[in-house]
Amino acid sequence: MRRILITGARGQIGTDLSAELKKNEDLYVLCTDLKPAETAPNNGFEAADVTLDVLDRDAMRDLVTRCEIDTIFHLASLLSARGEEQPDLAWQVNVGGLRNVLEMAREFGLKVFWPSSIAVFGPGLDYGVALQDSPVLPQTMYGVTKVAGEVLCNYYFQRYGVDVRSARYPGIISHSSLAGGGTTDYAVDIFHAAAVCEAYVCYLEPDTALPMMYMPDAVRATIELMNADPEKLTVHTSYNLSSITFTPSEITAEIQKHIPDFECTHEPDYRQEIASSWPSRMDAIEAEEDWGFRHEYGLAEITTDMLTQLDPEHKRLSSKI
Repeated sequence: MRRILITGARGQIGTDLSAELKKNEDLYVLCTDLKPAETAPNNGFEAADVTLDVLDRDAMRDLVTRCEIDTIFHLASLLSARGEEQPDLAWQVNVGGLRNVLEMAREFGLKVFWPSSIAVFGPGLDYGVALQDSPVLPQTMYGVTKVAGEVLCNYYFQRYGVDVRSARYPGIISHSSLAGGGTTDYAVDIFHAAAVCEAYVCYLEPDTALPMMYMPDAVRATIELMNADPEKLTVHTSYNLSSITFTPSEITAEIQKHIPDFECTHEPDYRQEIASSWPSRMDAIEAEEDWGFRHEYGLAEITTDMLTQLDPEHKRLSSKI
């Protein structure tokens, strides 16, 4: 039985990834987060959520050894908007936490997944498209920490043979949990507003195009990458993921097909500058060739499912849809 530890398990990605992994009865999944555990540890922490500060290497080592962990999904992180508000903390958590995980992997022979982001890229990309080997010139502390993390992952693979795998997520959309301080959070918040009959004020300009991905695709990408044949993996920094691209005006129009009276206005703030520095599309040929990943959800499918999940009784959905 594989024995998995997840950090940041109550975050946006951690919530869905934890639930998906726990469906597999052949896996032992230990969910940890900095937030207080809702369930007290029992006997070896079986099926319990445990509080863990990823900056506490001794506490991490204790969990790894006591629970005989062989795989870590390291998701704990400060995202882009919060990272600009607290850059020192972002560096400590995002880089220091990853270093602790990689040291555990080196010491105990663990397998590691760590997420990177489109935030590693900066302005100046040809036609706004990020290739796998495009220059990484981030304009945020969050992006800086992700570049540092990619270099660390590659170093631990080359120097110590650590099996660490990573993917550059685009913006992630999910109905299971609220977003946690990212620049692409509007693409989650807008659905929540629509579902409760509220107009939405977007902090980005209506024509801001960004890569996005629905959570089921992101979870599937993560699991597929971790299950991929290591001999076929050619990228040891972080893989670009294929995704869709849309603007706030396009997602508004799609919602209005279901909820005709939905309104969205725009009041750009500091997050607009961050978004403008990011690519509008990511090329992911390496992920497609090395481990066969392709996204499945388009904007229409995402919108239908998000509104259905957030408004299960379809109180606001148009009868024409």
